[in-house]
Amino acid sequence: MTRKAKRLTSIAAILLVIGAAAGLVLTALSDSVAFFNSPTDIVASAPAPSQRIRLGGLVEEGSVVRGGSQKVTFRVTDTIESVPVTYTGLLPDLFREGQGVVTEGTLGPDNIFVADTVLAKHDENYMPKEVVDDLKARGLWEEGTGVVKSDTEPAQTPTATGASS
Repeated sequence: MTRKAKRLTSIAAILLVIGAAAGLVLTALSDSVAFFNSPTDIVASAPAPSQRIRLGGLVEEGSVVRGGSQKVTFRVTDTIESVPVTYTGLLPDLFREGQGVVTEGTLGPDNIFVADTVLAKHDENYMPKEVVDDLKARGLWEEGTGVVKSDTEPAQTPTATGASS
């Protein structure tokens, strides 16, 4: 074998090992990634029942119903569509209607989102980045004030799935 052939064989072997390692890492991480979805995304194409996702938007006004044994139902909206959510557990202290929320869980066969994690805003200016980007894309976010415009008609544009965490 010539020097050139040995060098090419070594380079090919190194690339093969790097490719295999990258493939293993991506395969391992794909199970733990939960993408942000807006209610419009969920209604347009429902995920598989066993697929964990993040649903983000605003807690719809007048939709919070507190049941016994820490069970809460509410609706998450992006001003176009809304998705019913059920959650059993303690809600964050700042959880309330009209505020930004991200829930993590699965969509049940009855199209009710079963959340096992609820994240609420933590101060006056916080709303999940994905929710803000989605509202900005539809012209519903006032820059600087962090207020959702309520007197405008939302544009009927499809939203893209946001970044993962």
